[in-house]
Amino acid sequence: MISTGLRLSTVVPATATAEQNMVHELTDMDLAMKLHYIEGLYFFKSDAVEGLTIYDLKKPTFHLLQLYFTASGRIRRSETGRPFIKCNDSGVRIVEAYSEEAMDQWLAMAMEDSSLFNGLTYNQALGPDLGFSPLVFLQFTWFKCGGMSVGLSWASVLGDAFSASAFINMWGKIMAGHLPLKPLHVPVPGKPEFPALSTPNTSSSLKRVDSVGDYWVTPNNCKMRKHTFHVSAKKLDHLLSNQSTKFSAFEVLSAIIWKSLSKIKENSEQTRRVTICTNSHERKYEIPSNNIVLCTVEADFLVTEADVSELVELILNRRAEEKGIVEEMKGLESGSSDFIAYGANLTFVNLEEAEIYGLELKGQKPVYANYSINGVGDEGVVLVLPGPKYGKEEANIHGGRLVTVVLPENEVAQLKTELQREWSTA
Repeated sequence: MISTGLRLSTVVPATATAEQNMVHELTDMDLAMKLHYIEGLYFFKSDAVEGLTIYDLKKPTFHLLQLYFTASGRIRRSETGRPFIKCNDSGVRIVEAYSEEAMDQWLAMAMEDSSLFNGLTYNQALGPDLGFSPLVFLQFTWFKCGGMSVGLSWASVLGDAFSASAFINMWGKIMAGHLPLKPLHVPVPGKPEFPALSTPNTSSSLKRVDSVGDYWVTPNNCKMRKHTFHVSAKKLDHLLSNQSTKFSAFEVLSAIIWKSLSKIKENSEQTRRVTICTNSHERKYEIPSNNIVLCTVEADFLVTEADVSELVELILNRRAEEKGIVEEMKGLESGSSDFIAYGANLTFVNLEEAEIYGLELKGQKPVYANYSINGVGDEGVVLVLPGPKYGKEEANIHGGRLVTVVLPENEVAQLKTELQREWSTA
């Protein structure tokens, strides 16, 4: 278990943020994501962290926040009520924790019960005092064996999971002495990869909710639960070989879970439309942003009766990229309404290209890394990530995939049963 004696402190940028960067205006996409929170978790063996003190872990953060000055700011509101980030160098929160368990033992238990991961990332929500709420928490948990986990809690209003991953990877690079010579640049939006919706004045990937005011917490109608499924490289190769056309692991795994959840849902019509989230472009050396691509896919047949290959085809070729987000978000200026993106529809997030094993300590990669999202809407979210890449016997294997789901509590157990019965995946 985690020690109850948590120690909290704050790290600020090494130098004051320049006057021209003091105000960071939030885009409409940023505000659409404001009720969501990204969590990243990394486990390192004892020899990767041996001799490291809390000062050694804090020291690169001072320089990191010079680059990522928005992460060190606080939410303010303009005269119209629209939120923005005041880059006032208030800093990120550092959490120190200790576990009475050995790391390998903890991981083995967490493979069966993903709720054990919860105590390793700080449970974050912005507000109700927005001006005093940190946007980022870093939690370092030392295990009895000498191993350590690094937990990142990241307010999604700052940027998406790709930005969060780039942030923590840069922290590792700076610790290793590789400090970038140039400041981060503003991202340039890429051209749409998929056709636009035929009705550009609406957004079917977002759900409008009543304004939450200054306490940025998603209003749920049910208790949500996390679970991670581990798909081995061997199992993944088998699933991909069953498809007549070459598809990615993300598309096949998303199709399998889409069909499985359609069988579970009381109203299968709810799952005819899903949201697909993918990366827009490479994120190296960029200021954090919400440039993730939101697309919707809608089936004109019963998903429960469809073949997996039909759903894969839909995901690959029938995506409609959202073009009506700005128009749909009237009400954000005045604060009269808010939005849910992850979980408005059943949402699939492709993190296969996220470099979640790009974080290194003393030249060593984590033995296990995972990402999740808090503040998910009732329809749930499914994240597909690279699997662990460690151990001599797996050194040359692609690593399989992790599939992390956040779903209504009653659906998680049913999904486990369905996947085990139909696909032998636990």
